[in-house]
Amino acid sequence: MFPDVIAVETLPDYCLLLTFANNEQKRFDMKPYLHATVFQPLKDPNIFNRAHVDYGTVAWSDDIDIAPETLYSLSV
Repeated sequence: MFPDVIAVETLPDYCLLLTFANNEQKRFDMKPYLHATVFQPLKDPNIFNRAHVDYGTVAWSDDIDIAPETLYSLSV
């Protein structure tokens, strides 16, 4: 089981600074995901910067979110 995201901050160059429930902070690069249809709206910085925590993961809207296990496993 992966820890929930409890805080998110957007960073330049489509990166996220994540704080997890276990108090770890990690950086996640969204650039490799922006080619996927679901994430293409995030290419607009105004939309990308709307990132927020929703049910233990990062979401931008009701239609756009990313799995917490992806965020935890692939962040540095």
